[in-house]
Amino acid sequence: MLLIATLSSSALATPPPGQIELSQPLTLQWLYASEQTLNLTPATDGARVYLPLTAGVVVSLRAADGQLLWKSDTGGEISASPAADERGVYVASESQTNSSNGVRTTAGGVIRAISRESGVTLWARPLPMPLRGALAVNQELIFGGASDGHIYAIRKSNGEILWSQNVNSQLASQLTLVGSRLYIGAEDGKLYVLEQKTGRVLWHYQTQAAVRGRVALADGVVYLGSADGYVYALDEETGDRRWRARTGAGVQSVLSVREGLLVASLDNFVYFLSLTRGDRRWKRQLAGRLSAEPLATFDGVLFTPLSGDSGIVLNLRDGKQLNRLPLGEDSNTAAAPIIAGNMLLVTTRHGLLAFSRPLIATRK
Repeated sequence: MLLIATLSSSALATPPPGQIELSQPLTLQWLYASEQTLNLTPATDGARVYLPLTAGVVVSLRAADGQLLWKSDTGGEISASPAADERGVYVASESQTNSSNGVRTTAGGVIRAISRESGVTLWARPLPMPLRGALAVNQELIFGGASDGHIYAIRKSNGEILWSQNVNSQLASQLTLVGSRLYIGAEDGKLYVLEQKTGRVLWHYQTQAAVRGRVALADGVVYLGSADGYVYALDEETGDRRWRARTGAGVQSVLSVREGLLVASLDNFVYFLSLTRGDRRWKRQLAGRLSAEPLATFDGVLFTPLSGDSGIVLNLRDGKQLNRLPLGEDSNTAAAPIIAGNMLLVTTRHGLLAFSRPLIATRK
């Protein structure tokens, strides 16, 4: 049984029109029930949400009310968080085969474009190995990193591979696109910075363990977290290190917010560091492992710890709890919460939940 209740606090500032206020009461507007959700973040184009499920299934839901628009079976298993825009939905999957002893092995990968209107496959491009982590898109291209170390730039229009770059390390990273550059971490501890148009490596930086989360950029500095337990601040142009700060365990994600750096660590702590020197301003322990990327708005930041049954909203100024969003017992996943239109969407083990302010509740 799902119980909905909230704790609230005064808004920290006047919100932009229509923006979700995490510090204010939020109520459940709709639920798409499914026991086949994945630890992959849904995609959205603002009006619609594209939820990846087991067995290669993607469902399209209207963000305003959760109405099912279509269901598409891509085959295989979805291997990376999808991406979407006004052109279509971009989905990476992997095919598997059974060996003679019954062990399933990966046979290859596919990336495809799906019509946002009908769910029909527009094109499909086979790849030697599946893409992992998450896809990213710019106006013309789709980017993804494969488990064999290849980074791909693929044309949205027809699936043509514009370029590929082999970094000789397994990739399972959340890509970051900023300006004309692509940032991607590797399992061997390197962060690679590439030109989006050509795939040329501009520079790389070596840490001591895997880099899987997105990077954050602010004022000419690149911030990244590593499974070695450190946060790194690097010069955007040269990759030279400006500072390094230690946390209690592997760093899952970093996020630049309000003149500070928000860091989620696998020691179950959230750290807030200064951007200039990495000094700790506050830290707060949450109930479970912070595997999902947090969601920040103008008035707070939402975390969904794995072992908890709630989403927790913290104040960016001091780390104190502003709000609590019950999600149901044993429901949290490693999929990140997202915003689509006026809805806050959270993927759980039992389906997709959509929350909004009571004043804009959708009535059926």
